[in-house]
Amino acid sequence: MKATWNNTVIAESDDTVVVEGNHYFPESSLNRDYITFSNHKTQCHWKGQASYYSLIVNGEMNTDAVWYYADPKPEAESIRGRVAFWKGVKVAA
Repeated sequence: MKATWNNTVIAESDDTVVVEGNHYFPESSLNRDYITFSNHKTQCHWKGQASYYSLIVNGEMNTDAVWYYADPKPEAESIRGRVAFWKGVKVAA
């Protein structure tokens, strides 16, 4: 699977976990050249607290486009150490 935005590969892996229709990539597959910090956090009743990264590609920012669960609840342990994408990031084989 590949995650792309702004014609750039953000992450690529053969090892994704699908939860609620989202492919969670190993955090190690992220191209860190395009990742920047975000303060944004949200809460999921069964996965726990999500934290976010923003993307910067070719001078354009995609705020909070990447999320992860640093300390997921036991029911979501399969996504520990993984990231998922939204906000126009295309995920495809």
